Amino acid sequence: MTAPGTTSEPAAAGWPGVSVVVPVLDEEAHLRSAVATVLGQDYPGPLEVVLALGPSRDRTDEIAAELAAADDRVRLVANPTGATGAGLNLAVAAARHDVVVRLDGHALVPADYVRVAVETLQRTGADNVGGVMAAEGVTDFQRAVAAAMTSPIGVGAASFHTGGEEGPAPTVYLGAFRREVLARLGGYDETFLRAQDWELNHRIRESGGVVWFTPRLTVSYRPRSTLRALARQYRDYGRWRRVVMREHEGTASVRYLAPPAAVIGVVAGTVVGLAGWRPALLVPLGYAAGVLVGSAVVGRDLPPRARAWLPAVLATMHGSWGVGFLTSPRALRGQRSGRR
Repeated sequence: MTAPGTTSEPAAAGWPGVSVVVPVLDEEAHLRSAVATVLGQDYPGPLEVVLALGPSRDRTDEIAAELAAADDRVRLVANPTGATGAGLNLAVAAARHDVVVRLDGHALVPADYVRVAVETLQRTGADNVGGVMAAEGVTDFQRAVAAAMTSPIGVGAASFHTGGEEGPAPTVYLGAFRREVLARLGGYDETFLRAQDWELNHRIRESGGVVWFTPRLTVSYRPRSTLRALARQYRDYGRWRRVVMREHEGTASVRYLAPPAAVIGVVAGTVVGLAGWRPALLVPLGYAAGVLVGSAVVGRDLPPRARAWLPAVLATMHGSWGVGFLTSPRALRGQRSGRR
């Protein structure tokens, strides 16, 4: 509890208006529940949801129209390209309030999410506040992916994946901003079809601002449902992280360079070993052993079938990221796409 005479939250009359901005594309299965968690917030101040609608191939637009008709706090804007960065900028431009909370069309947030975000913005003076990407699986495969995504063995030690202490961070999941910060920095860079959050958070820190992580903010995330979809996702992560590194010098880190280094080591060791120098095979064999040991550690609390998926999941995440990073074309940035 807060001691008498101190405040950890704004007075009820001082809660600023909040615009929750959501880029939406092909979210028929999740949009109703995602918007419901926003409209169900316990936030004391004004609140609206701005949905930026891309060219969906399912019933997303119809559902969005129904949601807007049922609650005037839901507003719609068109996002013809379907690109995430463009949709976010369009939604922010249409937003009415001073605080912007960025969510996704499949994100499920607890009832105190907006209140905690605003309180943390005001308490810390940060430019962006975000929390944990709480991966939760439904199938055995998804449970394996969720375990890998919340473990340093799978994704490194990023706090927005694995949790940790509250404080400044290089990046966070999604985020809550003062609108003037986005205006000052020119919003999201629309030439980044992925990695928009990484890139924006880098610019915030380069401008002298603070990106703040708090484990009190959690967003439920459903992992990909097939190995192929997981491979495509992590290939894109690797490709676009390379774009960020090309654009912004000094953003390389061990976490991001480890997967491409592992790919090079495994491939080179295998080729050289099979060509005749057998000691080189220790590299791919060592990596395989590491994945198996890591799977045993990460999956110790999982059901047997989910545990069985873990080695393939970890190898796919590492290998796909690494291959994506190594093969990322210089012309990738700026290519437009209507699909995410």
